[in-house]
Amino acid sequence: MERVPGVNTVPNPNHYDKSIVLDVKPLRSLKPVFPNGKQGPPFVGCPPFGPSSTGYSPFFPFGSQQPTQDTPDLNQSQDTPLPSFVPPLRSYNTPTESNGPSGSNGMKRRVGRPKGTSNVKKKEKKTAAKETNLDVQVVKRFSAEFDSGISPAEREDGNGYLVSSVLMRFDAVRRRLSQVEYAKAATSKAAGTLMSNGVRTNTKKRVGTVPGIEVGDIFFSRIEMCLVGLHMQTMAGIDYITGKVGSDDEPLATSIVSSGRYDGEAQDPESLIYSGQGGNADKNGQASDQKLERGNLALEKSLRKGNGVRVIRGEEDAANKTGKIYIYDGLYSISESWVEKGKSGCNTFKYKLVRLPGQPPAFGVWKSVHKWKEGLTTRPGLILPDLTSGAESKPVSLVNDVDEEKGPAYFTYISSLKYSESFKLTQPTIGCSCSGSCSPGDLNCSCIRKNGGDLPYLNGVMLVSRRPMIYECGPTCPCNANCKNKVIQTGLKSHLEVFKTANRGWGLRSWDSIRAGSFICEYAGELKEKGMLREYQDEDEYVFDTSRVYNSFKWNYEPALVDEDPLDEVPEEFDLPSPLLISAKKFGNVARFMNHSCSPNVFWQPIVCEGNGESVIHIAFFAMRHIPPMAELTYDYGVSPMSEARDDSLLHGKRRCLCGSEKCHGSFG
Repeated sequence: MERVPGVNTVPNPNHYDKSIVLDVKPLRSLKPVFPNGKQGPPFVGCPPFGPSSTGYSPFFPFGSQQPTQDTPDLNQSQDTPLPSFVPPLRSYNTPTESNGPSGSNGMKRRVGRPKGTSNVKKKEKKTAAKETNLDVQVVKRFSAEFDSGISPAEREDGNGYLVSSVLMRFDAVRRRLSQVEYAKAATSKAAGTLMSNGVRTNTKKRVGTVPGIEVGDIFFSRIEMCLVGLHMQTMAGIDYITGKVGSDDEPLATSIVSSGRYDGEAQDPESLIYSGQGGNADKNGQASDQKLERGNLALEKSLRKGNGVRVIRGEEDAANKTGKIYIYDGLYSISESWVEKGKSGCNTFKYKLVRLPGQPPAFGVWKSVHKWKEGLTTRPGLILPDLTSGAESKPVSLVNDVDEEKGPAYFTYISSLKYSESFKLTQPTIGCSCSGSCSPGDLNCSCIRKNGGDLPYLNGVMLVSRRPMIYECGPTCPCNANCKNKVIQTGLKSHLEVFKTANRGWGLRSWDSIRAGSFICEYAGELKEKGMLREYQDEDEYVFDTSRVYNSFKWNYEPALVDEDPLDEVPEEFDLPSPLLISAKKFGNVARFMNHSCSPNVFWQPIVCEGNGESVIHIAFFAMRHIPPMAELTYDYGVSPMSEARDDSLLHGKRRCLCGSEKCHGSFG
């Protein structure tokens, strides 16, 4: 832990300009009305130191030709395509203004869906389905009321910051749409909204690498890749550009998506056999030979030209039976091509691609981790298969493949907070009275009320937005153990690994991919008294201190992108009644091994769990962005207010930072 110096295309008679951006109708706000005009109960915990519908038609946003029905792409995705028209959102709690008293900010609040509205919802779904068949004029327009903050030049050519920002903004909107509507089409709606408002980058097609995208980056939909310019097809597996070579338009392949669903594909981490597009059975069930056109012709030309092609590998998402995870595996060259008979008896184009040398491992890491999980091979450097001795819901491996050290200094593993004898919780509180599982919009549930009328999580694992405080149902709430408002109490969701780093002591990473917003772990340890704050800061390297100054960042959705009032934006500043001090020196969990980074991929969120008539504040960690397997998990340690004020900070409590990021501040603590 870093505590010390630490082609030609077939003409389409129905062609229209697909580069035109959608005019998207976004989301209405869903603020609940509390009975008698009162807000939900205030924070009552004791201070810790004593008194989408699938009927949408595909949208091809970057001017590439839509595959015909009789020749679909063999490698097409199962993702929901972008809609050609996004109807106004039909929410589970239709926005209606209250005639009662205003909320705390003087604005009228909107009420949630009353019970017994399932028939209304069915009618709304039918209406929305009809709207998708309307002859809608597609207009290129950026909202006059929204500034994307991305210039035309940045929209064409990006960088690491822009790519990260676009993906975070997209996922924030997607999570919000999913939260308020349970929308199957939340992904495509979010993408349509961002595109219509200019929130995208790397729109210029190019051969080779894409600015801001690293080998090994992961994506949870093709739409994400589309927004940042890695692969600009939402359906087709082959993307290409066309340029003038002599008197002909010469296509060159830019990227392919290997779904791994066909023989020979996606097995070898250094090469793959890729099937061309077209030739599948048409609507009459008749298969045909593939043709040397479109993507197939582009691959053939790239073979002759020798240009590198970006390869994205598709893998099954273990957390979503119908989902996929896409891994950018770097540049490949096409070494040969041939034609062979497919299972249908028709000719199929085949291409062999070989990974260019000198690139960091990506898909190879996935294959290795899969073998460890299946017990096919042993993890090199494994010291203990589970250092928690069963205290966690999933094992935590201890690994050192750097030197001969056999493990970190001794400590007692605990999975949650531990209180000293002098630490007393005296303020009583009452949890919910729900049976079964707590439901969003149910204002009879006290826990839902305190969370503003919404469930703060998606599917019981993923945080929607950062808040000053989140309230979870506690162990004495009568709702069942599967309640989606009990996340941090259900234990680890990923197979984590404590490992020895090259220069920063012990660190933490995951064998599993982690989606943005997913719960990782809480910071377990001993709660300490406020009066001991300075003492523990000076001598304890494993202290989590909420009074530190943390680098600010925006993670939540922008209200303007979901048609909510900007004045109702959820604040991201934390609202703790007094500083919280947790020491993991003697008692702790995996969080004590998480190193500092000036460009972290993890953030913390205070959460109150209520039980036994008391409120307890926990510090929970969530993924800031998508994290690939075996990437180190890091968060911002923050800076002490005292050392921040000193110019000679390295001599007064700060430590040298070895995070290695481009935005490294040089010190922390």
